[in-house]
Amino acid sequence: MSRVPQNSVWLWVKYSISSFLSSVIFYTVIPLPSRWTNNWLRIARWSPLIGLIIGLLLGLLDICLQFFGLPNLTRSGLIVAAWVGITGGLHLDGAMDTADGLAVTDQHRRLSVMKDSATGAFGAIAAIIILLLKTAAISEMSLPLWLVLMSVAGWARWGQVIAIAFYPYLRETGKGLFHQENLKLPLDILGGLLCLLGCSSLFFWLGYLQWWQVVALVWGSSAIAFLTGYWFNWQLQGHTGDTYGAVVEWSEVFILCLLTGVF
Repeated sequence: MSRVPQNSVWLWVKYSISSFLSSVIFYTVIPLPSRWTNNWLRIARWSPLIGLIIGLLLGLLDICLQFFGLPNLTRSGLIVAAWVGITGGLHLDGAMDTADGLAVTDQHRRLSVMKDSATGAFGAIAAIIILLLKTAAISEMSLPLWLVLMSVAGWARWGQVIAIAFYPYLRETGKGLFHQENLKLPLDILGGLLCLLGCSSLFFWLGYLQWWQVVALVWGSSAIAFLTGYWFNWQLQGHTGDTYGAVVEWSEVFILCLLTGVF
């Protein structure tokens, strides 16, 4: 058997694949062999693509649930539950901790409150609102849900990459700081953006929306993803790993509401 030539192209492909698979392990509970996931550098760049994969899996789940004849609202609730499950609650936990921190009026105590593993009243309220709004929006969706879920999860995670790239990190250590230090700009932002533009274009190519509606969808989704990260930065003068999760969760909620209410 001939050996694969160890040239620079092959090394780059091998590096990229291991980085992507490592990001799958980090952002989801999908099991992969440890020998495939040993490259943790720049894994944040893959998060929009991970969002597309998560949305596709949830869309396939919806198709299966329809096959068994489950009512629309029940199906929506199960999809949202699976949404939390496939991420291990990573982003929802961050949204809850962020809500607890923002509820504290003393800005000097906010980071310590967010770091506390105990969930407060405001964190629980935030989680309930997020889950309810997602369930309600999905149950009222007129567009094809598999494509909606891919778009929503992808754009929300692109907003997370924007927050990592452009705003200061508030802790001296942490996973979020690791992401920020290993991000390569502007390549890691543009790569995810191109994937999302391709996904959004499917609304047009498959005949679900007119071209101007797709443009509005892209502008609206990207604006929500950007402004959500900007708002948390304005509140805290920076970001943490928890607020990165909050950016994902609230962006998903607002984009779902946009798609339900406008399209």
